Amino acid sequence: MKKNFLLGILLLIPMLSYGELFLEITKGSEDQYKVAMIPFEGNSRISKQLHNIIRNDLTRTGEFSVLDEELLLPVKIVNEELIYNDWKLLGMDYLVTGTIVKANNSLDINYEIYDVHKKRKVRSSKVFGIPNQIRQLAHYTSDGIYESITGIKGIAATKLLYVNETKDSKSISTYKLMLADSDGANEKILLSSSDPIISPSWSPDGKRVAYVSFETGMAKVFIQEIASGKRESVLSKNTQISSPSWSPDGKYLSLTLYQDGNAEIYILRLRDRTLTRMTNQFAIDTESSWSPKGNKILFTSGRSGSPQIYELDLRKLNPKAKRISFEGTYNAKASYLPKEEGIIFVHRSANGLFHIALKYKRENFIRVLTEAKMDESPSVAPNGNMVIYGIREKDLSMLAGFSLSGAKFKLPASNGEVREPSWSNFLR
Repeated sequence: MKKNFLLGILLLIPMLSYGELFLEITKGSEDQYKVAMIPFEGNSRISKQLHNIIRNDLTRTGEFSVLDEELLLPVKIVNEELIYNDWKLLGMDYLVTGTIVKANNSLDINYEIYDVHKKRKVRSSKVFGIPNQIRQLAHYTSDGIYESITGIKGIAATKLLYVNETKDSKSISTYKLMLADSDGANEKILLSSSDPIISPSWSPDGKRVAYVSFETGMAKVFIQEIASGKRESVLSKNTQISSPSWSPDGKYLSLTLYQDGNAEIYILRLRDRTLTRMTNQFAIDTESSWSPKGNKILFTSGRSGSPQIYELDLRKLNPKAKRISFEGTYNAKASYLPKEEGIIFVHRSANGLFHIALKYKRENFIRVLTEAKMDESPSVAPNGNMVIYGIREKDLSMLAGFSLSGAKFKLPASNGEVREPSWSNFLR
């Protein structure tokens, strides 16, 4: 990879098309891979669709500059060898070619990637798909291109959860839990309610989601199957329950419970609904998240006098919370990077504004990564190279994101406001 810096009536409406988000690239990285992508041979209509989606996937990472179609040259083959000189003169680093294979209920793609400077083929792959899943087929292909060139797994085929709030002519709100592709397209409503929905969280296998609903008059955590829409409350206790987070093996949820009058972290074993209390403090403990290996938990606590980030080592008996944020008077909503080399969290700066920040494990300082006035709810992509979060802009809530290579993008809604994003794991 090139140089990186960082980047109440409840309506169950499973999987209905909605179409509210649109992607806006606001900044690319300064050291991009230059790629020429020849329209894939085969059905011209499908080829154009695939080309546009793959191009947008690569551009969204901020690490790729894809050559405009009108500037493309004919591909010259001499003695079964690609002639690279013309592409080198155009300043290209890589060339991508492909073929669409359509037969019966199958729609497959064969594609090749050539390194222009090293004058050799670096990948030859086949992606299997079906005709009515062209977007997913394109996402899988762009992920293969991304990984071949950068050495990092692509995230185009992952999904996003977020909450959309709309208001009618009488300013009455409707809240929808939304599912979309990673580029904001192909939106579907998982749940619609007249009561707030917050804190959506993906199961590791991507088949279920957990979230907080206020439909009973107090915060309750529900688990819902994505395919069927079937849902259930995780606990019947008459107390506030919030901040669900899945363990990496999908067998547990960490939660915040207020059952003794104070917010504490608990772990719920889903098999038999057994609760284990993890904290016991006079201050509020909340916003837990698991480490990728499942052996530690981050959470936010006010026990030091201001919201700060703490860590519990679950391998120890009766573990003691270890404070890991010290800079500033507000650090919260933390999650690990996939290799546990650092954490992403919300930090309040000296001027009182809230930003997304990064702290590497081996550094004793933080890196502020965003510039808006009210940044919140960061969610890290499963490859660790992109973060999506909520912002306030012109008094509206929308989603924004950045890559660790310096790219930035926005996902504003064409209708209503969006917040509380959650990135899925790799789903393939």
